[in-house]
Amino acid sequence: MRLLRTMTALLALTGAGAMGTTGTAGALDAPVGHAAEACSTAWGSGVKSAGEAQADPLTTITTRRGRCFDRMIFDTGGAKGDLRHYVGYVGTFRQDGSGDRIPVSGGAILQIFVSAPSYDSTTGKPSYDAKAGQPLPGVNLTGYRTFKDTRFGASFEGQTQIGLGVRARLPFRVLQSGDDLIVDVAHTW
Repeated sequence: MRLLRTMTALLALTGAGAMGTTGTAGALDAPVGHAAEACSTAWGSGVKSAGEAQADPLTTITTRRGRCFDRMIFDTGGAKGDLRHYVGYVGTFRQDGSGDRIPVSGGAILQIFVSAPSYDSTTGKPSYDAKAGQPLPGVNLTGYRTFKDTRFGASFEGQTQIGLGVRARLPFRVLQSGDDLIVDVAHTW
């Protein structure tokens, strides 16, 4: 009987340990601000593109600091399916349409295209009031570990272009949550 109780207790402890491991692994993908034991950097630094859908106009771009990565969030008025995007490192940031060079500070430049215009296509009025070559309005990167600079490229033919200056060519991932496109750049390899 004692052996049976010992085995039962051991199985219960093993199960609790497994549940704790699952919670920790899930925390890696948890929203910014949740603790995690280790940071995943298995995202790679190659181009990431996907999606077929256009979105309603872009309304805001915000950033957040996390323990393992810095995050940029593109808020659209609505996406009908997987939001089309193209994200990759470039040697020089050039404005879509004109090809004009736009300087971006940092050790590497991540170019982000999201299929959401920064204007209302029916009225032509800006939905996200940014200026070509200028930092993103309302985005302050003071204290960020990876993000160093932002520049608005253009909103041309239904897509918006952003230049994101980062500390170095680091791993990144692209996610969609509802109508938001999210770009996370890891702090380290």
